[in-house]
Amino acid sequence: MTNLAKNAKLPEGVLFDLDGTLLNTAPDLGAALNNVCALYGKEPVHEDTYTPVASHGSRGLLKLAFSKELETHESELRKAFLDAYSNSIAAKTHVYEGVVPLLNALIQAQIKVAIVTNKPKQLTQELLPSFPEFDVFESVVCGDTLSVSKPDPAPLLLAVEQLGVNPTNCIYVGDAERDIQAGRNAAMTTVLAHYGYISDSDSPADWKADYGISTPLELLNIIGLPQP
Repeated sequence: MTNLAKNAKLPEGVLFDLDGTLLNTAPDLGAALNNVCALYGKEPVHEDTYTPVASHGSRGLLKLAFSKELETHESELRKAFLDAYSNSIAAKTHVYEGVVPLLNALIQAQIKVAIVTNKPKQLTQELLPSFPEFDVFESVVCGDTLSVSKPDPAPLLLAVEQLGVNPTNCIYVGDAERDIQAGRNAAMTTVLAHYGYISDSDSPADWKADYGISTPLELLNIIGLPQP
C-alpha cells in the first residue's frame, strides 16, 4: 500500500463522515436513549454499550434496550428518541482532538472539504451551528438529501460535484463499514477512522480500507502534509 505523499499531487478534496469521525456525538445520543429508557421504565444503557453503536442510527441504539418492542412500536420509540436527542443535541458532543488543526492544514493546502453523513438533515442542521469551526465545509450531504444513503456512492458523488472536484482524486474518511463501501463505490481513496465507533463484533480488517488512522492528524501523514 503506497503512501499518497509519493503521488505527484495532493488530493483535490477530503470528505468526512460526521458521527465518530469529526464529532464524538455518543454522549448525547446515549443520553437520548436513556431518556427513552426512563420514559418506558427500562434500565439505562451503559456508555460502554451504546458508544460502539452510536453511528448506527436511532434503530441501532433503540435495539439495545427495546429489541422486542421495536417490532410493534418502532415509530413511537423513534419519535421519543429523536425528540429527546433534538432537545439536547450538542450538550456534551465535542470535536475530536486534532480535527480543527487537520481542517486548517487542509484548507491552507487548498484542499476542499465536505461532510457526507447518514444523519438526517434536520438533526445535522440543528447540530452544526454549535461548531463554527465547521464553517469551512463547502458541502454537507445528509442521509435524506437524496433517496439513497451510504453505502450507496451517490451522496459522496453529489458532494464532489458541489465541490467541483474529481472523485478519483478525493479521500473519504469514516469509521463504519458503510463508509468504506461508499468511498470505494465512488472510486475514492478510503481511510478508516479507528478512533471512531467500532465495536468488538466488527471486523474492520475485512472492510479493506486503503488506509487507517488512530487520530485525525494522522491523515496528514497519508496525504503528505506536515503536522502542525
